[in-house]
Amino acid sequence: MQFEDGIMIGDENDYLPEGLDPQNGEATGGEVTALKAEVAELKDRMLRALADAENTRRRAERDKIDASQYAVTRFARDMLSVGDNLKRALESFPAEARAVATPQVKAVIEGVEATERYLLATLERHGVKPIDTSSGRFDPNLHQAIAQVPGEGRAAGSIVNVVEQGYVIADRLLRPSMVTVARADSSAPPPSPGPDAQPGSSVDTKV
Repeated sequence: MQFEDGIMIGDENDYLPEGLDPQNGEATGGEVTALKAEVAELKDRMLRALADAENTRRRAERDKIDASQYAVTRFARDMLSVGDNLKRALESFPAEARAVATPQVKAVIEGVEATERYLLATLERHGVKPIDTSSGRFDPNLHQAIAQVPGEGRAAGSIVNVVEQGYVIADRLLRPSMVTVARADSSAPPPSPGPDAQPGSSVDTKV
């Protein structure tokens, strides 16, 4: 191989691909097999790299969605306690006392009510919504039973009273509803299982 005027020149065999016979430029049988194996290995590596890249992209996209939907989870949970205190303050002032209250006291109560409504509306704008218990059906994924009470005609295991309202954020549980459930009663109709009920599932009545 020589250089003339900065240009490399040499025998054409100097440029043959690796694995080719320099005498005839053709690969032997063993060399073809080796090249095919190398191509297969490189293809496998490429497919694995593409799969890893796709998984990374999907994971990043999922993390982005989670960050946008659930970033306020801890803050929202703390704000629920504020809402609970506002509700307790209103419940401690019954309608009878409000009827005879002074205009100044009534104004304070109305201000507390407005603050509670605004707080709940703000939470809802960020995906925080109360758990619906109107059906009376106990769902262990959403409700936490704190006691068994007389059902008064309700099916055993159904919700009797909501002690503390539960909430979800987007499609995740933020706080379960604290409820009392109907005690088994021979006069009550059998419980109606929920659509997601599993065989052998039971209500946790531990406080």
